[in-house]
Amino acid sequence: MTSLPPVPAPAGDDDQPRIDEEHTMSEPSTTSASLPPRWFIRTFWAAQRAVYSVTGGRLGLRAAKADRWGMMCLRTIGRRTGEERKAILGYFEDGPDLVTMAMNGWADPEPAWWLNLQAHPDVTVDLPGGSRAVHGRAANPEERPRLWAKWAVYDKDLDAFAARRSRETAVVILSPRPATVSAGIGGREEPLA
Repeated sequence: MTSLPPVPAPAGDDDQPRIDEEHTMSEPSTTSASLPPRWFIRTFWAAQRAVYSVTGGRLGLRAAKADRWGMMCLRTIGRRTGEERKAILGYFEDGPDLVTMAMNGWADPEPAWWLNLQAHPDVTVDLPGGSRAVHGRAANPEERPRLWAKWAVYDKDLDAFAARRSRETAVVILSPRPATVSAGIGGREEPLA
Protein backbone atom coordinates (compact mmCIF):
# COMPACT_ATOMS: atom_id res chain seq x y z
CA MET A 1 0.00 0.00 0.00
CA THR A 2 2.39 2.60 -1.17
CA SER A 3 1.56 6.05 -2.44
CA LEU A 4 1.69 6.18 -6.22
CA PRO A 5 1.99 9.16 -8.62
CA PRO A 6 -1.26 10.78 -9.89
CA VAL A 7 -2.65 10.44 -13.42
CA PRO A 8 -5.64 12.14 -15.04
CA ALA A 9 -8.97 10.35 -14.65
CA PRO A 10 -11.99 10.36 -16.92
CA ALA A 11 -14.17 13.43 -16.59
CA GLY A 12 -17.28 13.09 -14.41
CA ASP A 13 -20.86 13.53 -15.54
CA ASP A 14 -21.61 16.47 -13.28
CA ASP A 15 -20.02 19.35 -11.47
CA GLN A 16 -21.91 18.92 -8.19
CA PRO A 17 -20.52 17.71 -4.86
CA ARG A 18 -21.43 14.08 -4.36
CA ILE A 19 -21.36 11.28 -1.84
CA ASP A 20 -19.09 8.62 -3.31
CA GLU A 21 -18.96 4.86 -2.65
CA GLU A 22 -16.90 5.46 0.48
CA HIS A 23 -19.67 7.62 2.00
CA THR A 24 -17.55 10.73 2.21
CA MET A 25 -18.43 14.13 0.87
CA SER A 26 -16.15 15.09 -1.96
CA GLU A 27 -15.94 17.81 -4.56
CA PRO A 28 -15.87 16.82 -8.23
CA SER A 29 -12.29 16.57 -9.40
CA THR A 30 -10.82 17.32 -12.78
CA THR A 31 -8.03 14.86 -12.02
CA SER A 32 -7.94 11.63 -10.13
CA ALA A 33 -5.19 9.85 -8.32
CA SER A 34 -3.37 7.64 -10.79
CA LEU A 35 -2.08 4.16 -10.45
CA PRO A 36 0.71 2.41 -12.32
CA PRO A 37 -0.27 -0.45 -14.65
CA ARG A 38 -1.66 -3.57 -12.93
CA TRP A 39 1.32 -5.69 -14.06
CA PHE A 40 3.63 -3.27 -12.22
CA ILE A 41 1.61 -3.42 -9.00
CA ARG A 42 1.51 -7.23 -9.05
CA THR A 43 5.27 -7.44 -9.81
CA PHE A 44 5.98 -5.06 -6.94
CA TRP A 45 3.92 -7.20 -4.55
CA ALA A 46 5.77 -10.37 -5.64
CA ALA A 47 9.14 -8.65 -5.19
CA GLN A 48 8.11 -7.35 -1.76
CA ARG A 49 7.09 -10.85 -0.59
CA ALA A 50 10.32 -12.29 -2.02
CA VAL A 51 12.49 -9.79 -0.12
CA TYR A 52 10.58 -10.59 3.07
CA SER A 53 10.96 -14.34 2.51
CA VAL A 54 14.63 -14.33 1.42
CA THR A 55 15.67 -12.17 4.39
CA GLY A 56 13.71 -14.29 6.87
CA GLY A 57 11.54 -11.30 7.70
CA ARG A 58 14.44 -8.95 8.52
CA LEU A 59 13.43 -6.67 5.61
CA GLY A 60 10.02 -5.79 4.23
CA LEU A 61 8.15 -4.71 7.36
CA ARG A 62 8.05 -1.42 9.24
CA ALA A 63 6.34 -0.16 12.37
CA ALA A 64 3.45 2.27 12.08
CA LYS A 65 4.17 5.78 13.33
CA ALA A 66 2.09 8.90 13.83
CA ASP A 67 3.09 10.27 10.41
CA ARG A 68 3.20 7.06 8.33
CA TRP A 69 1.52 3.70 8.05
CA GLY A 70 3.42 0.54 8.83
CA MET A 71 3.86 -2.70 6.88
CA MET A 72 2.93 -6.12 8.26
CA CYS A 73 2.81 -9.66 6.91
CA LEU A 74 -0.67 -11.16 7.25
CA ARG A 75 -0.69 -14.96 7.34
CA THR A 76 -4.08 -16.37 6.37
CA ILE A 77 -5.35 -19.87 5.60
CA GLY A 78 -6.51 -20.34 2.01
CA ARG A 79 -10.28 -20.79 1.90
CA ARG A 80 -10.01 -23.43 -0.85
CA THR A 81 -6.57 -24.99 -0.29
CA GLY A 82 -6.23 -24.84 3.48
CA GLU A 83 -2.61 -23.75 2.93
CA GLU A 84 -0.94 -20.74 4.51
CA ARG A 85 -0.98 -17.57 2.40
CA LYS A 86 1.03 -14.40 3.03
CA ALA A 87 0.27 -10.81 2.09
CA ILE A 88 2.30 -7.72 2.95
CA LEU A 89 -0.16 -4.98 3.92
CA GLY A 90 -0.12 -1.41 5.14
CA TYR A 91 -1.63 -0.81 8.57
CA PHE A 92 -1.99 1.63 11.41
CA GLU A 93 -2.59 1.06 15.09
CA ASP A 94 -5.85 1.94 16.79
CA GLY A 95 -5.33 1.14 20.46
CA PRO A 96 -4.57 -2.60 20.64
CA ASP A 97 -6.01 -3.20 17.15
CA LEU A 98 -4.30 -3.10 13.77
CA VAL A 99 -6.30 -1.53 10.93
CA THR A 100 -5.83 -2.18 7.21
CA MET A 101 -7.95 -1.91 4.08
CA ALA A 102 -9.16 -4.61 1.68
CA MET A 103 -8.36 -2.64 -1.44
CA ASN A 104 -6.44 -4.99 -3.79
CA GLY A 105 -4.27 -2.21 -5.20
CA TRP A 106 -7.52 -0.35 -5.89
CA ALA A 107 -8.57 -2.95 -8.47
CA ASP A 108 -12.26 -3.87 -8.34
CA PRO A 109 -12.13 -7.52 -7.16
CA GLU A 110 -11.79 -8.21 -3.45
CA PRO A 111 -8.24 -9.20 -2.47
CA ALA A 112 -7.72 -12.94 -1.92
CA TRP A 113 -6.37 -12.33 1.59
CA TRP A 114 -9.66 -10.62 2.56
CA LEU A 115 -11.74 -13.52 1.21
CA ASN A 116 -9.48 -15.94 3.12
CA LEU A 117 -9.75 -13.85 6.29
CA GLN A 118 -13.55 -13.85 6.09
CA ALA A 119 -13.49 -17.67 5.81
CA HIS A 120 -10.89 -18.12 8.59
CA PRO A 121 -10.79 -14.96 10.76
CA ASP A 122 -8.24 -16.21 13.32
CA VAL A 123 -4.86 -15.44 11.77
CA THR A 124 -1.33 -14.33 12.57
CA VAL A 125 0.42 -11.09 11.66
CA ASP A 126 4.18 -10.56 11.59
CA LEU A 127 5.28 -7.12 12.75
CA PRO A 128 8.80 -5.71 13.11
CA GLY A 129 8.68 -6.61 16.83
CA GLY A 130 7.40 -10.18 16.38
CA SER A 131 4.26 -12.14 15.59
CA ARG A 132 0.78 -11.58 16.97
CA ALA A 133 -2.33 -13.80 16.94
CA VAL A 134 -5.34 -11.73 15.82
CA HIS A 135 -9.00 -12.04 14.86
CA GLY A 136 -10.03 -10.17 11.71
CA ARG A 137 -13.34 -8.51 10.93
CA ALA A 138 -14.77 -5.65 8.90
CA ALA A 139 -15.30 -2.38 10.75
CA ASN A 140 -18.95 -1.83 11.63
CA PRO A 141 -20.85 1.22 10.30
CA GLU A 142 -20.13 3.18 13.50
CA GLU A 143 -16.34 2.48 13.43
CA ARG A 144 -15.74 2.81 9.70
CA PRO A 145 -15.96 6.61 9.20
CA ARG A 146 -13.50 7.31 12.03
CA LEU A 147 -11.01 4.69 10.81
CA TRP A 148 -11.39 5.81 7.17
CA ALA A 149 -10.62 9.39 8.20
CA LYS A 150 -7.59 8.20 10.16
CA TRP A 151 -6.27 6.36 7.09
CA ALA A 152 -6.88 9.47 4.96
CA VAL A 153 -4.27 11.26 7.09
CA TYR A 154 -1.67 8.91 5.56
CA ASP A 155 -3.04 9.01 2.00
CA LYS A 156 -4.46 12.29 0.69
CA ASP A 157 -5.79 10.52 -2.44
CA LEU A 158 -7.74 7.88 -0.50
CA ASP A 159 -11.20 8.95 -1.66
CA ALA A 160 -10.04 9.30 -5.28
CA PHE A 161 -8.52 5.81 -5.25
CA ALA A 162 -11.63 4.34 -3.59
CA ALA A 163 -13.89 5.92 -6.22
CA ARG A 164 -12.18 3.71 -8.83
CA ARG A 165 -13.87 0.64 -7.32
CA SER A 166 -17.51 -0.32 -7.86
CA ARG A 167 -17.78 -1.64 -4.31
CA GLU A 168 -17.14 -0.21 -0.87
CA THR A 169 -13.60 -0.86 0.34
CA ALA A 170 -13.68 -2.79 3.61
CA VAL A 171 -11.82 -1.31 6.56
CA VAL A 172 -10.41 -4.37 8.32
CA ILE A 173 -9.77 -4.52 12.06
CA LEU A 174 -7.32 -7.11 13.42
CA SER A 175 -7.90 -7.46 17.17
CA PRO A 176 -5.58 -9.40 19.50
CA ARG A 177 -6.82 -12.89 20.30
CA PRO A 178 -6.78 -14.14 23.87
CA ALA A 179 -3.91 -16.47 24.71
CA THR A 180 -4.77 -20.12 24.04
CA VAL A 181 -3.54 -23.44 25.30
CA SER A 182 -3.41 -26.40 22.93
CA ALA A 183 -5.19 -29.62 23.89
CA GLY A 184 -2.67 -31.63 21.88
CA ILE A 185 -2.95 -33.56 18.63
CA GLY A 186 -6.53 -33.74 17.46
CA GLY A 187 -7.65 -31.53 20.36
CA ARG A 188 -9.10 -28.04 20.30
CA GLU A 189 -7.40 -24.88 21.46
CA GLU A 190 -9.13 -23.42 24.49
CA PRO A 191 -8.87 -19.83 25.78
CA LEU A 192 -6.85 -19.40 28.96
CA ALA A 193 -9.02 -18.32 31.89
